[in-house]
Amino acid sequence: MVEHHTQQIDLIFHALSDATRRGMLAALASGERSVGDLAAPHDMSLAAASKHIKVLESAGLLRREVRGRTHVCRLDPGPLARAHEWLAIYQRFWTDRLDVLENLLRTDRGGDGNATEGETR
Repeated sequence: MVEHHTQQIDLIFHALSDATRRGMLAALASGERSVGDLAAPHDMSLAAASKHIKVLESAGLLRREVRGRTHVCRLDPGPLARAHEWLAIYQRFWTDRLDVLENLLRTDRGGDGNATEGETR
């Protein structure tokens, strides 16, 4: 279970590491799009767009459906929530560390945020 979760997080962040793929996800946030629609703003071939879409699919970030000759993609936000949960661990870490730093600075300045006697700003 842990290994599967780690592999999925790796796939998600790999998919998100590319600006083109992030742009595609942003477009999908407002609704489903065809592969052609996703390729157009990036001035790329349908084959190149399809490669990016396959990376997003393997990370579980989008679903593709074939309708006749058109491939339609839609966002699957679930994996983004898992990435957010992973990042939240580090957000708590840095928030806690910054709180400790703030407390140290307040204590060093006499607790009221003002310079102590004889100290210049």
